[in-house]
Amino acid sequence: MMWRQRIFLLCALLSVFALSAWSQDAADSEAVRPSSVGPVRKAKAVKAKEATDDGAESSTAKAKTSKSAHARSRRARAKSKETEESTPPTEYTPEGIPKTSAASVIVVDANTGKILYEKNADEVRAAASTQKVLTALLVAERGVLDQPVTVQPVDTMCDPVKLNIKAGDTYQRIDLLRALLVKSPNDVARCLARDHSGSLEAFAQAMNRRAQELGAVHSHFINPNGLPVPGQYSSARDLSVIARAAYANPTIRSIVCLPQLEFRYANGRTRELENTNKLLRRLPYCNGMKTGYTDAAGKCLIASGSRVGRDVIVVVLGDTSSHVWRDASALLSWGLWM
Repeated sequence: MMWRQRIFLLCALLSVFALSAWSQDAADSEAVRPSSVGPVRKAKAVKAKEATDDGAESSTAKAKTSKSAHARSRRARAKSKETEESTPPTEYTPEGIPKTSAASVIVVDANTGKILYEKNADEVRAAASTQKVLTALLVAERGVLDQPVTVQPVDTMCDPVKLNIKAGDTYQRIDLLRALLVKSPNDVARCLARDHSGSLEAFAQAMNRRAQELGAVHSHFINPNGLPVPGQYSSARDLSVIARAAYANPTIRSIVCLPQLEFRYANGRTRELENTNKLLRRLPYCNGMKTGYTDAAGKCLIASGSRVGRDVIVVVLGDTSSHVWRDASALLSWGLWM
């Protein structure tokens, strides 16, 4: 009888110890896991779920992607706000004309050619990619824009901004012209120039001949894309003359106003091209033209705008990254509502 009581007492003690240990383990587990986190799923269960999705994102992955996208968006907005705040507001002369930090500018009536404002407009300067307006004008004036163009190896020999068209690929001339004016790729400029005149040297002669005909007599062009080379130059006044001719061309007008463009490569791949002219997205009355930048030229921009009864072209050369958009938009607004 005594041994049965001893066995019963021993079992009771063991049960108490076991319950105490289990309770402590549970308490420790709850202390480590945050209260907001539910039961931890086993790795095997997660893998099984991912396998059944057939490559689709899991809800966790989507959440992480969404959070990452929101974070990038916040950083982009903060950077944009910081840039805007670092750019001082436009100052005006007593006559109400916007002051600019650009080396040379001109504002002209696109229809009559009347000079509304100018600053160092005849100063000879590098024009960068703004001279692609003349390249585009020659191509548009030649016409037959549905003609196929086959890319040659010489067309691809340029940097730094390229669309990476490949030798042997064939495109319609109009598709290359659109890409040229929207995204400004240098390889496309070379391809169009060679297609137009047979060689880059012959196209440069055509550029200079057309510039002279238009009255842009203080310019000299050597290549179709504006990459720096000794002896190549233009001026704000000459570029405004060229821009007026381009503005009067319906093909060019229909392209330079596009905020973005879908380009289809010869292999079927597509790429969204965003217009380098930011004023198209900032000013509802801006309807085109062309950006440009090299170290030698600085930030350059030809901008056009329209409202009822008036069309204006602004040329800004030798500006800075923080001021070019402010200066061009202020001059365009002033020219349209002066």
